[in-house]
Parts: sequence; C-alpha cells; structure tokens
Amino acid sequence: MAALPVSPLAPAGFPVLPAIKGVRFAAAAAGVKYKDRNDVMLAVMEPGTSVAGVFTRSATRSANVLDCQDKLGRAADGPAAILVNSGNSNAFTGHFGQTSVAEICTAVAAETGIDPARVFTASTGVIGEPLPHERITAKVADLNSALDAGALEAAAGAIMTTDTFAKGSAAEVEIGGRTVSIAGIAKGSGMIAPDMATMLVYIFTDAKVAQDALQAELSAICDRTFNCITVDSDTSTSDSLMLCATGASGVDASGNAEFSAALEKVMLDLAHQVVRDGEGATKFVEIQVTGAASDKDAKVHGLAIANSPLVKTAIAGEDPNWGRVVMAIGKSGAAADRDLLTISFGDVLVAEKGWVAPSYKEEQGAAVMKEQEITVKVDLGLGVGTATVWTCDLTHQYITINADYRS
Repeated sequence: MAALPVSPLAPAGFPVLPAIKGVRFAAAAAGVKYKDRNDVMLAVMEPGTSVAGVFTRSATRSANVLDCQDKLGRAADGPAAILVNSGNSNAFTGHFGQTSVAEICTAVAAETGIDPARVFTASTGVIGEPLPHERITAKVADLNSALDAGALEAAAGAIMTTDTFAKGSAAEVEIGGRTVSIAGIAKGSGMIAPDMATMLVYIFTDAKVAQDALQAELSAICDRTFNCITVDSDTSTSDSLMLCATGASGVDASGNAEFSAALEKVMLDLAHQVVRDGEGATKFVEIQVTGAASDKDAKVHGLAIANSPLVKTAIAGEDPNWGRVVMAIGKSGAAADRDLLTISFGDVLVAEKGWVAPSYKEEQGAAVMKEQEITVKVDLGLGVGTATVWTCDLTHQYITINADYRS
C-alpha cells in the first residue's frame, strides 16, 4: 500500500515530549510487513512501575490482548516492558497467535532480565495472517541496547499502520512543589469505535500511583475520552490502552485532582488526534447532545449521529442536511420526541419544535459545513442528560484506503 498524504486535520508537527523518568524507549525495523521503516518499539520501565490498561471487548480479540488482560494487575515489584509491532495484528491466528506472544515475551525477558509476567505486547495491522515473530525476536537485542529516555517520538512512528502522522501529547503538573510529567503516544486511523479502548495508546508518567488507583483513574477517564470517539463504527480486535506510572519522581499522585486533570488533557488530545487522522477525513466533527433523559441516552444519540454514513457523507459533501441528523436520532433507540428537538450547526439554529427554524437560511448552514471543524448541537428537550462525542466525515478516500489495505 502506497504512503498516504498527511491528513489535512493533522497538527503542525509532533510535539516536544518531556523525558519521563523511569522509562526508556527504542524502535527498529523488523520487516514484519513494511519495508524501510521502523515497525517495532520497546519500552522498558523501572522496578515498581504500576501498569493499568483497558482493552477491546471484541469477542475475537487478539492473543496479545488476552495475554495482557491475564497479566494486568498481578502483584510484582520488578521492572516492566511493552513491545509493540505494526503490520500484523496477530489476531484470528489460532494457537499460532499464542505461540507468537510467548516467543516474543520470552525473548524480551531473556534480553532484559524482566519477568515474562511483566512483559506486555501488542500487535496491529492485518488480521488473519500468522505473525512472523522471529523477525521481531531477532531485533530484541538491538532494541534493548538502543533504549533511550528521549526516543518516544521514534516509538510513536513505529506503531503506525494507515496513520498519516505520529501522535503524541504531554502535560506537566506541580504537586507539592514538585513537577510530575505525563507523556503519551497513540496510533489509530481506521477501525475506530468506542468499546473500552479504540486503538493502541501508551501513556507514561513519573508519578507514583498504586495499581488499583491507577486502573480506576484510567477507566474513568477513558469513558470521557477514547470511548467518545468514532471514525467508522468498527471496533478493532487489538484495541489496547495502557498507562504506566514509574514513580520515579517520588511524588504520590493517587487521588490528586490536578494530576487527574492533566492525564485527562493528554488522553483527550490523543483521542482527538486519532479522529483527525481518520482514514480519508477532511472534517473534524464535535457532536454536543443536551437535554436527554440521561447521560447514557445522550451518548447513544451522539454516537448514532457520529456513526451514520448518511450524516458523515453529507458533512463530507458540505451539505447541511439536518434531516439526516433527525433520522439518526430517531433510530438510536434512546428516548426522543420529534416535536421537542432543537438542532444547530455551529451557532446557526437549523431546526426546532419538529420543524425547520423560521429564521434558518440554507446558505447559513452551508457556510458552516465549509469549515474544517464543525460542531453539531442537539437538544432533546427531555431532561438534563449530556454527552459530547467526536467523529470525522466519510469520504471516497476511506473506501480507497480500505479497498487496498492488504495490498
């Protein structure tokens, strides 16, 4: 598959990320699928690192996901490692998938001295093809010798598949007069829909946080960030989101509100970058739902709008077709009353009380649709439930990318 042009919604460049005390990174070219580019990354964390994670709930999740879920939360004080490859998802590969995971974990453990129970792996790419794990294990020694605290950007590039840009984000927060740093990377462009996680995401902090507290923090923030984005309504077999707290700063951030806010900022930024890199995307769309019977209903409505091919293609065509928003609300299954609905595109009131707003002019809606970032607002008029979800448009390029994906 030929290299794709960078998304028009991409940030200006990869951000400057702080080195996180207690973790080092390396990237290498193993030739799993891609030629002449890094496709495997290794992260190694100091002893005592807490590791939390959320994963896809797909019934066909990969061997890597199952292995990580089994290992997560085990009591251990030793160092930890994460190895990720791109180009092959190691999903739907039967017992070969389990063998690949075991071989990779064994190789990392032998080279680094880390307990295999503290070695986590992920694979992303084509489904249903055996992973040539020997190409990865052959690079473990090189990866281990190249570990560097400043190599997070290289790691971000190594985990990309159809991504058009590497994704990174960071934040720093003062706790008790001392600085705590957070930095994360993500990959994701297609097969993106909320279901506990939505792509591959790795976030690191030098804060000290107990594993159970870290897990609770991650799960709660995930529901407000990564579980509120969708590109195409398809949930991957390999979705993994992991958060590692090395504790190397010596600052205990358990239950700290400022730390939570900084972590959420990083996670939301990474989630938005995934949407901005949606396959073929030309529009970044925020859908704000208010007045629902409950927050749960609001999210159901928001995702129904965000996942509608008719809504998404109308946005791609810059057509202010508010009738498609009404359709999506009506089919969602959550409570709605046609005659109480209010719909706005940006600040333009489009529809109210079951009909087009008397003040609305088509050219107003059309002008909003020409913008690169669009807000769709829906008020159900039923209660106080709210939700915000993010998506992108659906273009011809999405079809082109996915028709050629395995070539």
